[in-house]
Amino acid sequence: MATPMHDDVRDFAGDFNLKSIVIHNHAGEGFDSSQRGVDIKKLVVEFNIYESIYKSAITGSIVIADTINLIGRLPIQGTERLSFKLATPGAHADEHLIDCTERTGHPMHIYKLTDRQQVSEGQQTYTLHFCSREFLRNMRTKVSQTYSGTFDTMVQSIFQDKDYLDSRKTLFSEKTRNQDKITIPNLNPFAAIELISRRSLADERKGAGYHFYETSKGFHFRSFESMCVEKGGQPRDIKQVFRYFMSKMTDENLIPEKGESEVSKIRHDYTNVEQYRFINNFHDVAANTALGTYGHRVITHNIFDKSYKIDDYNYHESFLDTKHTDKGYRNYAIVNTPVDWDTKDKGEGNKGVSDYPESRVTVQPSTRFAHNEDTGSFGIDSAQDGIIEGQRLAQENQVHAGTKLELLVKGESALEAGDVIEFQIRSVDANNPDGEVDPQYAGRYIITKIRHRVTKEDYVQVLECTKDSPFTPYAPSADKYFYGRSVREISKFKDIV
Repeated sequence: MATPMHDDVRDFAGDFNLKSIVIHNHAGEGFDSSQRGVDIKKLVVEFNIYESIYKSAITGSIVIADTINLIGRLPIQGTERLSFKLATPGAHADEHLIDCTERTGHPMHIYKLTDRQQVSEGQQTYTLHFCSREFLRNMRTKVSQTYSGTFDTMVQSIFQDKDYLDSRKTLFSEKTRNQDKITIPNLNPFAAIELISRRSLADERKGAGYHFYETSKGFHFRSFESMCVEKGGQPRDIKQVFRYFMSKMTDENLIPEKGESEVSKIRHDYTNVEQYRFINNFHDVAANTALGTYGHRVITHNIFDKSYKIDDYNYHESFLDTKHTDKGYRNYAIVNTPVDWDTKDKGEGNKGVSDYPESRVTVQPSTRFAHNEDTGSFGIDSAQDGIIEGQRLAQENQVHAGTKLELLVKGESALEAGDVIEFQIRSVDANNPDGEVDPQYAGRYIITKIRHRVTKEDYVQVLECTKDSPFTPYAPSADKYFYGRSVREISKFKDIV
C-alpha cells in the first residue's frame, strides 16, 4: 500500500496514512513468541470498513494475497485481533481518526475467513472478515433485568454493564423526555436496546423513535431529527460539500490561484463526486402508501380496561411538528393535491394522499398500571400511544423510503454515519446557462451508510445518503377537486355501461 511522503501533507486527493495492519493471534503473538503480532499490510489487496445508522456495530473485510502461508503459520482460526489506524494526512484530532490500535484505540476482532483460492504456486487469496468487540459481545451475552428511569439512562446501563456489552468506547447519547419501567426478557444487548429505541421520545422534540449504531468514532443513541438539526432547532453544520460536474464542465469558483494550483486541485478533487446514482426517490408513491408514510390508522387496544382507541396519522398535518433535512418551509416530499374523487370527511373537496388512513392499519396493544403507573407503552399518557406510534412508523418510512443517493468520493477519515453533507448537482436542463442546482435533489443529505475502501492506490468512500424533503418546496395547488377525467369522458363511460 502507498505510504505518504509526510504524515501531515496530502500528496493527492485520496491520500491516506495506514502505517500497519497487525494481526494478533490468541496468545497476542506472531509467528513466534518474540513477535507482538504480524504486520500484514504488504499482503493486503483491499481493505473495507462498513458503518451504518441501521447497524449496531462496525464490520469490515480484508482481501489478502498470501505468499507466506499466513493462515497456516499464525494460524488463523477466528479468534484473532486486528490493529490499525487509518487517517487522512493532516488529521490529528480523535474525531478525525479511525483508531483501532491496541495502545490508543479499540482493536477489531476477526471472526470469519471466506473465498480462499490458490491462484498460483505459492500464492493464495482469501478474505478475512472482522468486527468490533461489541458485535461478538452481543452474541455471547443476554440481558434479563428490569430497568426504570429515562430511556437514555437504560441504554447507557446496558452499554457499560460488565455482564452485557461492557463497552469501553464513547457513547454519544441524546437525552429522552420519557421514562418508564421496562423488563428485558432474556434478549441480546442489541435487541434490548432496539426495544428501548422504538419507545424513546427525544427531549424537546416531537419525533418518536431512536437509532442505536456504531461509527468509527464511537456509538450513538439518537433520533433522526437530531441528525438534521441542533437541540435549539438550528440546522446542523455541513461536514462536507460535494459537487458533480460533467467532464466538459468547470467550476469558475475553483480556479486555482497563482502559486496554489496543486493545493487547490487537491481541495477540488475532495469535493468532486466521481460517480453517483439515486437508489430511490420520493416518487414511489405506491410503496409509501402501503407503508403508511402518508396516511396510517393505529387502533390501540388497552388491555387494562378492555377499551380501544382509533388514531389517524396524516403526513401533511404532522409534517411541521418535526425538523427535516432541508431548510425550506413546508417542503413536503409530495403535495396534498386531490388524487381521486373521494370526498374529504369535512366536505372541503376531494382527498389527497394523506387523507386515506386505511392505507395501513396497525393494531397495537397497550395497558395502564403495568408497573403501578398510569402510563402506556411510551411511559406517558396511554391515550397518546396510537398517535406516537403513527408518527414513529411514518417518520421511519420517510427516511427508509425517501430519496436515497449513493456517492463515490475521495476518502476523508473525518466523515462518519449520521453526518450532514451537501450535494450540489446541477439541474439537467438545456436552458441552464447559469448552472443552477437541481431544485429537488440538490441540498442537504444525512449519511446513513459509509464504506471506507482502501487499496494500494488510494482511499475512497462509498456514501449512501438520504433526505426526507426536497431542496426547494413544491408549488402548492389551489385545486380542491380531482380532475382525472373530463366530464365528457365520464359521460361516454356511462353510455357504454
